[in-house]
Amino acid sequence: MTLIIGGAYQNKYEWALSKYKEQNIWNDFHLFVKENLAAGKTSDEIKQVIESKINSKPGIVIISDEIGCGIIPATKEERTYRETTGRLLCFIASKAESVYRITCGVEQKIK
Repeated sequence: MTLIIGGAYQNKYEWALSKYKEQNIWNDFHLFVKENLAAGKTSDEIKQVIESKINSKPGIVIISDEIGCGIIPATKEERTYRETTGRLLCFIASKAESVYRITCGVEQKIK
């Protein structure tokens, strides 16, 4: 499994396509988390879905915006979303064979 993170609009998806050719790419992971939290799922329930997906798709490439940098959100919901996404990305990174940060379309291997 590979995790790709970076700011919005940094060409993460395009970089992944050039390297992995659409094989099991899960783009916009951060939006998946937001949708599941809005649907009332807990962090643990979301983590179970992630584990299932990881186990069923060897070689999956997960792409997510980094949302933890910047101004702390004013609402509790947005803070929960940011914290949950960050913690789930830490979990994914711990399981990943490789982790990349993409900035301006340029990769930096961090694991």
